Amino acid sequence: MRGGPARVLEALRSAGSGSTSGAALSNELGRTRAQVWKHVEALRELGYEIDAAAGEGYRLASVPDRLYPEELLRGLDTRWLARDLRWFDSVDSTNRIAQELAREGAAHGTSVIAEGQTAGRGRLGRTFFSPPYQNLYTSIVLRPRLTTAEAPSWILAAAIAVAEAVEASVPDPDAVEIKWPNDVLLGGLKTSGILMELSAEASQVEYLVLGIGVNLNVDRKSFPDEFRHLATSLASHNGTPVDRLDFARRLYTRLEEVLDRCAEAGFDAVRAAFEARFRMAGRRIVALELGGEELEGIALGIDKDGALRVACDDGTETRVIAGDVTLAKEPT
Repeated sequence: MRGGPARVLEALRSAGSGSTSGAALSNELGRTRAQVWKHVEALRELGYEIDAAAGEGYRLASVPDRLYPEELLRGLDTRWLARDLRWFDSVDSTNRIAQELAREGAAHGTSVIAEGQTAGRGRLGRTFFSPPYQNLYTSIVLRPRLTTAEAPSWILAAAIAVAEAVEASVPDPDAVEIKWPNDVLLGGLKTSGILMELSAEASQVEYLVLGIGVNLNVDRKSFPDEFRHLATSLASHNGTPVDRLDFARRLYTRLEEVLDRCAEAGFDAVRAAFEARFRMAGRRIVALELGGEELEGIALGIDKDGALRVACDDGTETRVIAGDVTLAKEPT
């Protein structure tokens, strides 16, 4: 939203619960009454409820449940993250859009947000169920000074921020946990997934694209059959809808704080926050490394660089730097 509609919206906000006459808006904005009316109609088409009564003028009655930048940026407490925010009603993948922006030189913190995705992407080639107008789908361009070896820890750092945002949105924060390396669980069910893609020159990261999807208001019963028993949403867990704008602001704020700490002092500076939400320690797991190798053993904990420490059945200890982990059946 730009130009006249944005200015009319701000003028209506300034009036609070009161009304503003068409003549006053015309004088304030330097527009004709007919132009003001067109701008009001444009806002209505975007979902804004604007009352109008003869002799009383216009009044902003309600704002739509949409993640418009004009709404999200109001009260957003970040310095660099999501200050350049690109909104889309529907895209195939926010990560694809963010990658295009990154290749074109988009600045650190440039963020893409969409109401829905037609081809949402998860890790290891999986899809991410992305129905419109219910959840949060965002991707962020990051340009940290990192080596490629340090990059995997940033997906763990992002998981901390998502977990903290979820904890602040549910009545039982102890129900939130992180499944290494990138899933946030609520009551043992997946409520968020994180995907990180990167471009590098030699051993130095050129940019990262961090994609985050969080199930907020989607009804758990609407999930595809293959993972309905594995996933949930905040609304299904809470029994009440979640304010998507508030959640997005909270997530961006926490993400900036966590990533700033990582950039300054490395993942070890936030490792305790990850481990506090990591409930796999001491449990038998199967780890599928990105190279395709599978190993089984007991999860020990998280190393200072974010690697998963595993006690293997042959008595050795190994580190899984990147991959996927599931709980294994206990031997009988």
